[in-house]
Amino acid sequence: QADLDEDDTNDPLESVNRVIFQFNEVVQTVVLNPVAELYNNNLPVVFRTGVRNFLTNLATPVTVANQLLQGEPEEALLSVGKFLANTIVGIGGIADVAGELGHPVQTEDFGQTLGVWGVGEGFYLVLPIFGPSNPRDVVGKFVVDPYLDASGNWISNTDKEALDWSLKVVGGVSEYADVVDDLNQIR
Repeated sequence: QADLDEDDTNDPLESVNRVIFQFNEVVQTVVLNPVAELYNNNLPVVFRTGVRNFLTNLATPVTVANQLLQGEPEEALLSVGKFLANTIVGIGGIADVAGELGHPVQTEDFGQTLGVWGVGEGFYLVLPIFGPSNPRDVVGKFVVDPYLDASGNWISNTDKEALDWSLKVVGGVSEYADVVDDLNQIR
């Protein structure tokens, strides 16, 4: 009985989450899966890896800020070093030089920072397009991390909306294409 009560309290929005989940399934079937298949089947692995590396490198300021907020200054310093190596030697981060030298890039976000600070995840939440989440991670990803994103702030301040949307779309396609096979296998 206690397990059942715990499940109910963790998903107080179950009926809404189910509707959003069904919506996401349709979007995945109609839009995301075909785009991911096109991306995976027509672009070489080395290109897709370069895109993922570049976008991860671009997000380094968010990681560094969160590592500092988590009380990990040594990790933040290592991330800055990896960023410099990947940006300079790795041609803007396309090549993960640091990773090839045995120092893989780590990513941190404000949802993780809140977790380190002792903030609980909260209830289960399904977001349109983005999928399963929780309030802590929503605050991190959509409210705080954008303020820590140096390239995103530069783009916003210079009115380069086409570049902003291009990075978001390419990032979304890249991220989804990396997991589409796993998602289909789970189904």
